[in-house]
Order: sequence, then C-alpha cells, then structure tokens
Amino acid sequence: MNKEILLVADAVSSEKGVDREIIFEAIEVALSTATKKRYDEESDIEVMIDRETGDYETFRRWTVMPDDHLSILGTEFTTEEAAEKDPALQIGDVYREQVENIEFGRIAAQTAKQVIVQRVREAERAQIVDEYRAYEGQLVNGSVKKVTRDAVIVDLGNNAEGYMPREELVGREAFRVGDRVRAILLEIREDTRGPQLILSRACNQMLIELFKIEVPEISEEVIEIRAAARDPGSRAKIAVKTNDGRIDPIGACVGMRGSRVQAVSGELANERVDIILWDDNPAQLAINSLSPAEVESLIVDEETNSMDVAVAEDNLAQAIGRSGQNVRLAAQLTGWTLNVMSSEDAAVKGEEEAGARVEMFMKALDVDEDVALVLAEEGFTSVEEVAYVPLEEMVAIEGFDQDIAEELRARGKDALLTQAIASEEKLEGSEPAEDLLNMEGMDRHLAFVLANKGIVTMEDLAEQAIEDLIDIEELDSERAGKLIMTARAPWFAEEEEAQ
Repeated sequence: MNKEILLVADAVSSEKGVDREIIFEAIEVALSTATKKRYDEESDIEVMIDRETGDYETFRRWTVMPDDHLSILGTEFTTEEAAEKDPALQIGDVYREQVENIEFGRIAAQTAKQVIVQRVREAERAQIVDEYRAYEGQLVNGSVKKVTRDAVIVDLGNNAEGYMPREELVGREAFRVGDRVRAILLEIREDTRGPQLILSRACNQMLIELFKIEVPEISEEVIEIRAAARDPGSRAKIAVKTNDGRIDPIGACVGMRGSRVQAVSGELANERVDIILWDDNPAQLAINSLSPAEVESLIVDEETNSMDVAVAEDNLAQAIGRSGQNVRLAAQLTGWTLNVMSSEDAAVKGEEEAGARVEMFMKALDVDEDVALVLAEEGFTSVEEVAYVPLEEMVAIEGFDQDIAEELRARGKDALLTQAIASEEKLEGSEPAEDLLNMEGMDRHLAFVLANKGIVTMEDLAEQAIEDLIDIEELDSERAGKLIMTARAPWFAEEEEAQ
C-alpha cells in the first residue's frame, strides 16, 4: 500500500505537471480526514508521509491553552491537563500522541481522490495565472465560452479562462458562445475561488493596443500615443506625436482613406475616434483636444489646474458636445478642468474679475483707479505679486518709472505686513491651552489657528476627524491624522492601564 501511495503521487504529478509535494499533502489531508471519523469528539489529526518510502504515521494533537480560556474538548488542553501528559509543556505548545494508522481503504481513497482533484485544479489554475502575469495590460484573444447576466466568460486556451464583467464591454455589444473576442487583460484579481483573469474592452488601453496593431509606426516607436480618453462605444480621443519630423502622426493613424482608424472603430462597435496632435504646452493641447471646435481665447489658472476656454456662440454646442461629451473627453485627455463658455460670457467674466482686482489694488495699495487698472491689465492678480515682482519687470511697464515701481513694491510689502499683523491679533483672541502648545508635532502658529476654531486643548483635538481639519491652510490630511493620533495617545494609555 505504501508503494501505491508513491505510485499515485508520481503518476498524478507527471500527468498534471503538478509538484509531487502537493500530491503528498493532498493524501495526508485525505488520511487525516478519514481518521477523524473514528472519534466521537472533535479531533486534530496530523498524518506524515515519508516521501521516500511511502510509510506514514498518524498523530493526534492538542494545543495548550491559558486557564482563562474555555478549552475545546478534543483539540485543546488546560495547563493542568497538559501537566499530566508532560510537565515541560507551556501555553501555546502542541502535544502529539501517535495513534493507529487508518488503512488506505475505500473511504480514504475516495476522500484522497476528491482532495487530489481539488488541489490539482488549484495548482493548475495558479500555474496558468502565473503564466498570464506577464501579459497584464496587453491584448489577449479568445472565444466566448459562456454568457451570463453579469459577465462574459472567455476561453483563452490552455485551460485558461478570462472573466469580462458587463461594465467592461463596449456599449451594448452582445456576444454568443463561440464568438472570437479580443480584450485587454486588465488585472489578476484575487478571489475566494482563486485568482481570476479580468478582461476589459472598455479601458483606454484597448484603444491604444488596437492602434498598435493597425499602425506599424506606433510599434516601431516612430509615432507615440501620449494620451487617450474614451466614452466606450460612443466616442474617443487619442493624442499622438511623431519622433520623425518627416511623418505626419495624424495621417499615419488615419490611414489611406481612413482605413486604419475605421478598422479600430469597427472593432469597438463603431466608436468614433478623434485623433489630435500632442503638444507639451497644456494650453495648446487643450485647444487641439477640443477640435473640431475652434477656440478663440484661453485663460490658464495653474493654482486650480483649470482653464477658461472661450469659443464663438455658434461653436459653443460643438465644443461642449452631446451631453458634454466633447469637453469631458478633452478634460480627461489633458488632465485639466476645462470651463467652456461663449466669447461674450468670457468677456463678462473677465471684466468682473478685472474689476475685482482693480478694487483690491486700490484698497490694498492706496492707489488711484488708473494705476490699479494698469496692474490688472499687466496680469497682476495679487498683492504678493506686486510686492515681490523683479524691479526691472515693473519698470518695463509703460508709464511706470523706477520711483513708481519702488513705491508700489513698498506699498505691497506694507499691505502684506498689515494683513499678517491683523491675522496674528485675530488669533491671539483665542488662547490655546498649554498641553496643545507643547504637544509633539505642534507649532505655535498652528496652535493659535486651532484655538481660533474652538480647538483649545488636546482633548478637543482628539475628538476631531481629519475631514474637520483639512480646510486649515497649514494642514494636509497626513499631518492632520498624525496630530489627531498624538492627541488621542492618552486615551489609549488609559485603556491599557484599565486592562
């Protein structure tokens, strides 16, 4: 019988390409499961097979538990019960007692068969998944094996199955069993049933990989796809650039009479694809991405990572697109927030912003409307810019000489100082407690800022959430979290003392 165990291990290992160790472990599990049925109570059985001879030994095990723990009869010992067996046993030790081997009979063989089949299946799946890890993010081919309400199961060959959820399909496309399908291996997702190969046809990478197939220049790295954005099944945009000035990247992607782009579009349920020219200048890229709409003017706000885009009234609908599709895809492509408006609305908004800046300069710098208007027209947006702009740039403004420039800079610095003093005085109206001031990671200014918001003590800070503090300019979410945990440290210390 011992030789039979060795023969089974060798045969299954060779046939399935699975490690012999996995087969031995499966047989050990089967023998221990069969042995447990001999006892009326719960039992912990361990079977150890000699990998060379096939001989095996069976042990029953008990774990030593603390006296305040309710021991499980049959698998755990109290310290008193353990001392009767072996005085040297400590809490956490495992006591083994050899018991009679069960025969490798019909029941054990049946159990072993089930366990071996399951283990082999798991090992085969793990091998397949490991092989596909190198293809993550790449295009794979297969045939539809099964269609369910939630997903399409794709046979990838070599016993590999891909799982494509409904939300990863293009539009309303429908597949039948046996249909050929191409998709991106999106990820390998760990599941209770084991790792799964998740496929997608709706991701941006699908579009890029299809263009690589249709446009040889992309595979040869003569042309690069720098960005892509999709509304799957409806419309998409890709931004391309050339590494060879002699080649037109847009023309190469479109192909003769549109053959290349049509081939890609046909694969994606006739998804319309706009091909635009990439530009390292974000403003020019935004203009290109909004095509076919023509942009009349554009204002970039780097602080908010947004752009105000002005187009002619009769071009407004085209720029926005159906349900905002065109501007949404352009925003995804560029990575900027695009505020599209008519030229008239842009002019009104510009006048309002300019008027607000003029009033701010008049009040802060104590200058007349003409000087404030010049500063606004020259692109100054804050007192800080006026205070710290290089002197030569200020002098270069028409109508300004060195004396005027120096005076404006001095007034700007005075205004900033006055604001800082007013801010400090406001903060001093609320005094933070000593424990908050002296807390680890705290500085004096931040303590006064917190006190002004009603957070006076460490206890007050400990009761806050990160969301309550992130609106404070001096704090980001990481620092806010660290300060809150530091403030809560006394709570944890009290809990430990109580235990």
